Amino acid sequence: MIFNTPIFFLFFVVFLTLYGLVVLSRRPRILLIVVSSLVFYGAWNYRFIPLLVGSAAADYFIAQAIGATADRRARKAWVTLSIAINLGVLALFKYADFALQSVADLVSAFGVEPDLPTLAWVLPVGISFYTFQSLSYTIDVYRGTLEPRRGLMEFVAAVSFFPQLVAGPILRARQILPQMHAIPVPTWGDAKHGFVLVTAGVFKKTLADLLAAPAAKAFDSAETVSVLETWTGVVAFAGQIYGDFAGYTDMAIGIALLLGFRIPANFHLPYFAVSPVDFWRRWHISLSSWLRDYLYISLGGNRTGSRTRNVLITMLLGGLWHGAAWTFVAWGAFHGLLITASHGLSRIGALSAFHGGRSRGIALLKWAATFYLVLVGWVLFRATSLDGAGAVLARMHGLGALAEPGGQAVTVLVLTVVSLLVMQLMDLFVIKKGAWLEGKAWLLWPFLIFFQGLCLLFGEPSDDFIYFQF
Repeated sequence: MIFNTPIFFLFFVVFLTLYGLVVLSRRPRILLIVVSSLVFYGAWNYRFIPLLVGSAAADYFIAQAIGATADRRARKAWVTLSIAINLGVLALFKYADFALQSVADLVSAFGVEPDLPTLAWVLPVGISFYTFQSLSYTIDVYRGTLEPRRGLMEFVAAVSFFPQLVAGPILRARQILPQMHAIPVPTWGDAKHGFVLVTAGVFKKTLADLLAAPAAKAFDSAETVSVLETWTGVVAFAGQIYGDFAGYTDMAIGIALLLGFRIPANFHLPYFAVSPVDFWRRWHISLSSWLRDYLYISLGGNRTGSRTRNVLITMLLGGLWHGAAWTFVAWGAFHGLLITASHGLSRIGALSAFHGGRSRGIALLKWAATFYLVLVGWVLFRATSLDGAGAVLARMHGLGALAEPGGQAVTVLVLTVVSLLVMQLMDLFVIKKGAWLEGKAWLLWPFLIFFQGLCLLFGEPSDDFIYFQF
């Protein structure tokens, strides 16, 4: 079930009506959230509902067991079991065939053609999101930063909460469990901000769908593509993946606000970043902070003298989290190297003025370099193979066989850049002026109607979200 479709609108209206009817009753509301979330998830494939519920139930009872004992070895054994269950589920559904195929390719390089079986299992939508969310709970209880909470139904409701179930943001237990226990009542201010975020999200998703065509031409065309059209396609994909993913999370946060639940922002103007480190503070914040808190720090963080190793491992696994392909591994490794290089350069005295400089000229140079490197990374992310990524990168830099640009190439490039800029400026407006707009009813509702009207005119409600595959 997709947010920007009539079927979801009908689903949400029915849910909201029932939710309002039990406004004074906490337990019926919890039950309604669970049932509705499972209906929402089951609309994609009902066969995976037991996997979702079972994963949440296992972590709930494991957290209870951790909290019930002070024995360090027992606690460690329980949290290890939680990690094994969650990562084991991910490994079976997402990485088993990738590992088998990689082994087969390696053996084939020595002239042997192995006949290895594959599972060919369907990947449950959102599995990477809800397993990380559930796993963080048991780790927090093990670390002693969170007390195990009573109420299995509340925990299942928190893990399966439908606004952010299939594509995040990845919520921590301390962010959602207290709210699920209290069942907040939405204010009129919450509702207005929710409508603004939903509108911004739908608008960004609409632009993202329009950018899919130039991106596909650069990455998927069987014909030779020009340098200009290649750059257009790469920039288009940067806009497509941002508008698609940030648009989804805007809608998720907005829908949750309509119910009174507060979900943290997942993006903060990532294409305004002035360094690779800054980019990852702004992009997919819930994942980057999860990897920092539960992987990077567990490896030793900055304390062990192995900062470079820890960064590279974290980013490699972060890349692999996105998909079972060597292109994602390469993308993660690339960003790991960028972050490592950024840390290293910042320690060079001669470059300290550049790294800490506040002049507009230096800031512009840092932004341009960062944006270029992010675009190179997106080539690795979008390409279907490493060879394909290499071909696109070669064309970007004028190497290899090239074609002459089409008659509309410049126009398409301009529209692509404008679309990407409009998305960032809309976010900036919501951040800086959202409260002001929400206080002006005479302007707020025409604003929302105008942008929703544009989406109805130009939108493609049948398109899926890119991050559903992760």
